[in-house]
Amino acid sequence: MFNLKTLQRNKTIKYGVPMLLLVVGGSFGLREFTQIRYDAQRIRKRLDPSLEAKVDVHRQSVILEEEYQKLQEANLDEWKNIRGPRPWEDSKEYQEQQRNNLRKKESRTSESE
Repeated sequence: MFNLKTLQRNKTIKYGVPMLLLVVGGSFGLREFTQIRYDAQRIRKRLDPSLEAKVDVHRQSVILEEEYQKLQEANLDEWKNIRGPRPWEDSKEYQEQQRNNLRKKESRTSESE
């Protein structure tokens, strides 16, 4: 039948079978490692009960209604567009300059009235 020397000389058995075992075994091994990864993510994402009450889905509609009411109460018709400083401008200096310009405009309008 088959003797050991014949099997050792066969390239399919010598190289193919170990490669096939490595690929199939690696697939099962990776499955276990990825399952550990997803289990750890699931545990990390779990919220404690106090935070979960704040994030409750049924309460979301109430929060949206409250925010809508705040927007309705806000006076959006009388706002002033103020340009922010450019990256190369000094923030504090520019804000002070804007405040001075705003005060000058307000003083001119109050004097003319």
